[in-house]
Amino acid sequence: MRTRHAGAAVLAALTALTLAACGGGEVGDDSTTTDPEQTEGGGGGGESIKIGIKFDQPGLGYQDGSSYTGFDVDVATYVAGELGYSEDQIEWVEAPSAQRETMLQTGQVDMIFATYSITDTRKETVAFAGPYFVAGQDLLVAESNTDITGPESLEGKNLCSVTGSTSAQRIKDEYAAGVQLLERPGYAECVTALTAGQVDAVTTDDIILAGLAAQPANQGKVKVVGAPFSTERYGVGLPQDNDICEDVNAAIEKMIEDGSWEEFVTKNTEGTGYTPNASENPPTVDPCA
Repeated sequence: MRTRHAGAAVLAALTALTLAACGGGEVGDDSTTTDPEQTEGGGGGGESIKIGIKFDQPGLGYQDGSSYTGFDVDVATYVAGELGYSEDQIEWVEAPSAQRETMLQTGQVDMIFATYSITDTRKETVAFAGPYFVAGQDLLVAESNTDITGPESLEGKNLCSVTGSTSAQRIKDEYAAGVQLLERPGYAECVTALTAGQVDAVTTDDIILAGLAAQPANQGKVKVVGAPFSTERYGVGLPQDNDICEDVNAAIEKMIEDGSWEEFVTKNTEGTGYTPNASENPPTVDPCA
């Protein structure tokens, strides 16, 4: 990231000095000074950082025209700020789940904040800082529902999840063999089915459900059950050959200590009754490998 720009600045300076010498100018003459927009700490001139996020997850990573909102966006903006990048130096890039490793390996992005669970398999191809949040699979139900208190309560019920997700199938395999599964293209469609009474519950990570429940159209209609039954440790995806993992971890720790982490969670889940699993959050970052 910054190394490329620093190298360009040095090359520009050397070229300028060579031209000045050919023209009889003195070293240090004002005409040979480096363009401040190419130097470190130039306040945004010419430098940028590419950060991968989801564009379609309300409350986490969501694009609305030229604006980007959500918990992942807030965390990424904070971390980038600690690394020396202002908001206008961030280039947001859509990072679909299936493409995240490839995007890091090919340099399409510098970092990824996209509900990216840290796993040993993924560590074989990419690196992680964090975690910055620990989520858990949970259920979203109608606000008035008192029957569904966990996955075991779904026997004989209708459950919605996104096509290709393993969340709903896991409930059928491990908790309620008699649950009826309904697939929809996205979680927004699942919530629509829930509010229309077509399904009894929606399942995925709890903070994703809370983000959906926080949308104005859904407030007061749905709620997160609040009984997570898995552990998903969201990390910052980095290229394996990165040299910023320690700095990213330091930024996450500072964010937690100064209250910004809690502020970001509250801001993006307000009105849903959701609270993160207190036994896992705020998280403790892993040592960088």
